[in-house]
Amino acid sequence: MSRRLAQGFSSTHDSADAAPVRAVVALGANLGDREATMTEALRSLARLPLTTDVVASAPIETVALTPDGPDPDAPAYLNSVALLQTRLAPSVLLGYLHAIEAAHGRAAREPGAARWQDRTLDLDLIAYGEVQSDDPALLLPHPRAGERDFVLRPWLTVDPDAQLPGQGSVAELLSRLSERGDAS
Repeated sequence: MSRRLAQGFSSTHDSADAAPVRAVVALGANLGDREATMTEALRSLARLPLTTDVVASAPIETVALTPDGPDPDAPAYLNSVALLQTRLAPSVLLGYLHAIEAAHGRAAREPGAARWQDRTLDLDLIAYGEVQSDDPALLLPHPRAGERDFVLRPWLTVDPDAQLPGQGSVAELLSRLSERGDAS
């Protein structure tokens, strides 16, 4: 069974004996007991098979982001970033993230539904080692991670030397956002 989890569905990460890979997961919640939900989500990440060493940033509170920009009238988000070592294939890890969201009341997004809605829990796979993928089912690194203060800022607190694959230093990306006034 663990060999299948490490292989995934269509991955070059094909051996259960492969070295663990560092994955970066962003957590966010703006409905319900946000702190309790995020704490339980982190516990769920730590219980994943073939996964160890889960380390998370302290949560930060941010204004909700909508397709039209920041919305100070919407419930505020708590955001955090977790680093973990895993031998799960990226597609399998993403499936587990969706299952954890569902366990916390997050409904699957319907095709055509608005993005960035209020939610009890949002888990995004930001990076998986140095893997870069443009497969619509598994975009890596997360396509908007380098534009999100609420991802970059907490990530730096748990990994000051963090690199976003294909984009460079997380510290430099955050600095550019601040210079442009895009940090929120």
